[in-house]
Amino acid sequence: MKPAGFEYHAPRTLGEAVQLLHRFEDDARILAGGQSLVPMMNLRLARPEHIIDINRIGELEHISTADGMLRIGALTRHNAFMTPPTDDPLGRLLAEVGRHIGHLPIRVRGTFAGSIAHADPASEWCLVAATLDAEMHAESSAGQRLIPASEFFLSSLASDLKADEVLAEVRLPLLGEGARFGFEEVSRRAGDFALTMILAVLWLDGGRIDKVRIGIGGAANRAMRAPEAEALLSGQSASPELLRRAAEAATASIDPIKDIHASAAYRRDLVRALTRRALERALA
Repeated sequence: MKPAGFEYHAPRTLGEAVQLLHRFEDDARILAGGQSLVPMMNLRLARPEHIIDINRIGELEHISTADGMLRIGALTRHNAFMTPPTDDPLGRLLAEVGRHIGHLPIRVRGTFAGSIAHADPASEWCLVAATLDAEMHAESSAGQRLIPASEFFLSSLASDLKADEVLAEVRLPLLGEGARFGFEEVSRRAGDFALTMILAVLWLDGGRIDKVRIGIGGAANRAMRAPEAEALLSGQSASPELLRRAAEAATASIDPIKDIHASAAYRRDLVRALTRRALERALA
């Protein structure tokens, strides 16, 4: 299959890219890794009149640490996380989660920020961003905007990113010494999109759970936190009964989707089971 006709643009600077977006807005799409956009164009599910290829903009390909944040440029590929990009526990978390993304050709070409911008609720990186309260650095001809993850993901394939904005960088907070995490995912086959996945990140203080974050992906129309489960765990000593109650609270917090791959009831059961497993792994 072939896409509908379009005009191709290859800016050399971020400034050129945002000017093109300002000029064409809804008629344009950004091309980075293309692992979502190109198949949609081939199926005629997306018919942009202008493609703005940002792959020649060197300033967008970086991973750096500054001000307690890991800064991930728009051209950073999935494969860059197969080894931890930082000594902070966040590095190990990204390496663990990244291994679940597609297959090698996808990881070599696809980008972290492109996955975030696409806002697929079954995206592992969207789950990481939602769980860790990431900041999205958007640029347009009007200036810069920092969008917290809690405001960025609106619904399935819908985000707060405007038509004339490019997601130039994603910023993840470093977790700090002592952070623990557990990640669990169920998909039909290795490399498939997740039916449901859970990320649990926690910090202990004298045997008690001091802080905790629980993220749910693939089960609802967007990646999201489970605040009721987090509140139940905070300040408590871990026990099988406490983890069971937290898993029930996480399950009650979602309105699960249904599709050809899984029913809403099945996804609800997955949230219950995977939340407990992710917490157990984090506490191990």
